[in-house]
Amino acid sequence: MSFKSIDTLQKILADQVFDYAADPKKAAGRALGTLVEIVTYYTLRAWSLSDHIVIERRVPEFANPTISHNVEFSLHPVLDKYSVEIEPLSLPITPLKVQNHCPFLAGHNMKKVQILTRDWVKRNAAVLTETDDDPVVANIETLDKSGCKLTICKLSANPFAIVECKRVGVEEGMKKGPQTIEKAKQGSYVARSVSSLQKVRLRNGQFRGFIEQTDGQLRSAPYLDLQREIIDKASTEFPGFILTIGVISNHGNWFTSDNQNKELRILAQSYDWLIFLTDHGLSKFINHLLLNPSDRLNPARNAFLQSYSRQKKTNKFTKVQIDSEADRTLQEYFLLHSSEIEEWFNIISPENSRLHSLKKDLGCLASHSLL
Repeated sequence: MSFKSIDTLQKILADQVFDYAADPKKAAGRALGTLVEIVTYYTLRAWSLSDHIVIERRVPEFANPTISHNVEFSLHPVLDKYSVEIEPLSLPITPLKVQNHCPFLAGHNMKKVQILTRDWVKRNAAVLTETDDDPVVANIETLDKSGCKLTICKLSANPFAIVECKRVGVEEGMKKGPQTIEKAKQGSYVARSVSSLQKVRLRNGQFRGFIEQTDGQLRSAPYLDLQREIIDKASTEFPGFILTIGVISNHGNWFTSDNQNKELRILAQSYDWLIFLTDHGLSKFINHLLLNPSDRLNPARNAFLQSYSRQKKTNKFTKVQIDSEADRTLQEYFLLHSSEIEEWFNIISPENSRLHSLKKDLGCLASHSLL
């Protein structure tokens, strides 16, 4: 099934899924925002980055920790890694239960969250505690009725990359979302304030990068050349570097067929990578998930519909918490269709770049963190 635009698809969802809501179109728009985050999160997981992910964490501005910004996903160096098995399975799984199986957590104050609830809803990248501001994060790797295996990672508080998702719905009678410019400016400010790599525009319109090295010397070069040098070398030579990534969707808000809107230009000059999740790609995912569901995604579809029904009790289809069977099927789907899914994204900036290059760069930054 093909759709002319995401706005058309939003109207279909409003009529078929959210007809009970007081404002069906707004409810469908919120769900679309969640789906963009889901696609982004499971793409990162398919790139073998799950050990590094923290969700909805506040990231401080570079050299100005009194100001911090909440981001959808931050990717952090792994300082230490443990494997924990819990058998027999006793629900819910809480940080206190993990603490009993993980000696290095002894004596730490554990957070009051549930990694797996009695209803089999799991928490992605569950933060168990923080040691000297470094988060300790748990991810469930395998799970059945007899037990589960978790990966516990102590992460550096300082991320090597952040990923933000920006989607704005279009109201009836308008050409683009009324909050698009505000979201663009907010995203731009965060992207340009969190990293030690500073970007300065020269009179010729080109960007030059500046960064302080560990010896206190200032290193300067054309921005992309300096960024390339930082990524290829051990990250310890350039402390505080963060690769900034923006994911946007709904093309009518950001550009038309022949013109980039001001909002898109603002984001493109601010994020290191600006990626557009195409209307075709998001429509295809929603078609597989909801409108013409594949058997593989049935558990995910059921979790979505239960989460957005009139009788919902708990939302179990978000990037933070998700039904365990829905999570399993989404992981399988994104791994099985990884090459196809990567074609759902268009690269806005850097120009003439490919998504494979971003995947490689994130893998490189992640591997530096393990040295």
